[in-house]
Amino acid sequence: MMVSTGSTDKFEYAPAPESRSIVDIKPSYGLFVDGEFVDGRGSSFKTINPATEETLAEVAEASEADVDLAVKAARRAFRGWSRTSGKERAKYLFRIARIIQERGRELAVLESIDNGKPIKESRDVDVPVVAAHFFYYAGWADKLDYAGLGPNPQPLGVAGQVIPWNFPLLMLAWKVAPALACGNTVVLKPAETTPLTALLFAEICQQADLPPGVVNIVTGAGATGQAVVSHPDVDKVAFTGSTAVGKAIARAIAGTEKKATLELGGKAANIVFDDAPIDQAVEGIVSGIFFNQGHVCCAGSRLLVQESVAEEVLARLKRRMGTLRVGDPLDKNTDIGAINSREQLDRIRELSAVGEAEGAERWAPACDLPSSGFWFPPTIFTGVTQAHRIAREEVFGPVLSVLTFRTPGEAIEKANNTPYGLSAGVWTEKGSRILHMASALRAGVVWANTFNKFDPASPFGGYKESGYGREGGRQGLAAYLKGDI
Repeated sequence: MMVSTGSTDKFEYAPAPESRSIVDIKPSYGLFVDGEFVDGRGSSFKTINPATEETLAEVAEASEADVDLAVKAARRAFRGWSRTSGKERAKYLFRIARIIQERGRELAVLESIDNGKPIKESRDVDVPVVAAHFFYYAGWADKLDYAGLGPNPQPLGVAGQVIPWNFPLLMLAWKVAPALACGNTVVLKPAETTPLTALLFAEICQQADLPPGVVNIVTGAGATGQAVVSHPDVDKVAFTGSTAVGKAIARAIAGTEKKATLELGGKAANIVFDDAPIDQAVEGIVSGIFFNQGHVCCAGSRLLVQESVAEEVLARLKRRMGTLRVGDPLDKNTDIGAINSREQLDRIRELSAVGEAEGAERWAPACDLPSSGFWFPPTIFTGVTQAHRIAREEVFGPVLSVLTFRTPGEAIEKANNTPYGLSAGVWTEKGSRILHMASALRAGVVWANTFNKFDPASPFGGYKESGYGREGGRQGLAAYLKGDI
């Protein structure tokens, strides 16, 4: 029986340094330009708590003129930052990483109330990996000559970065850390529904005494992002988000000298063979699709199960889903939090209704959802074919499509039958089969007997409509340096 949690067993925290509140949310936020918070020239918008629909703060919406000021500040700062030794740049990155660790609980709570994800994910996954990325790239800052990226590698200049709402702080770290390590400066636009941890990161930059203009943050919606991407003095574009927007960005910068990395959508296949450790595979399936409410570009949203074990896998999967808790993101026992926005909830509901209309069988455990906020229960569809929209389109929610296969060849064909190519998972005890599948699957990342595991030293990125370029690892440096591997 699934229940939504209403207990008072909340995530406990101690006051942050300087006797400040764990989450010091101001009634309004400006932009962060040239090392200072400033009022924007445009209008403002509200950011809300998706679990309660309560307004958290009013945030400035950067106009084209505001973006221009931020880019100019980044250009001025670039002249000094690019000449700073790698050793000195590393000191700043190490300092930022340590402050992130020190203020980790504050960041985790703010991420959960602004995004809707469970506190145990933001606390135990997001924030530690964010700090790890800054530590990792701090280690690279004075070793660029030895990274195999050519003689005397040089930074590109000003990087315009646009990040999504599903992992606001983590996507910031993936982009900002390598850019700074390589000597670039940054103008970053967070998603309009989750800007608060990016603005807290701006405060961390001040606390770390990062030189003014090295990191600038402009908040807003699509028009603000478009202004960042299309600004003539931006040398590098880094975007994570939908494939449709990624294609628009590619068209906008075509014919220019701007470098770009695009990390876009996915429709990953999670493939379970008959010799797989079933209980372990079920945990991987749950993690692969229900982690972060399914708001994961590399989510294992298509489960491919070998026919001989399909009934057993489904029975155990349903039993496991019945133990998941949906509810208050700040309750440390919550497994599935709130959907990030009303718009995304409507999208999930629409595609789920289409799945039923097209003949797939829908199942979800009994679940009493909270009366306010944006919620959707963990759901699976069986009887799915590759013609179903739920098997082809990215739902970006806690919805799993289940298909079956008989042979490894059929599994490969079905897994690759998608315009996306971001990730995949393989569950089997045979090492030779893992290697064969990994080489045959057209995906940028293939996990074996696990899913959704990340490390700063490991590159991440996709093929086809999942984008191009890599973030993370040594390969992540190449995107911010002149020349390439």
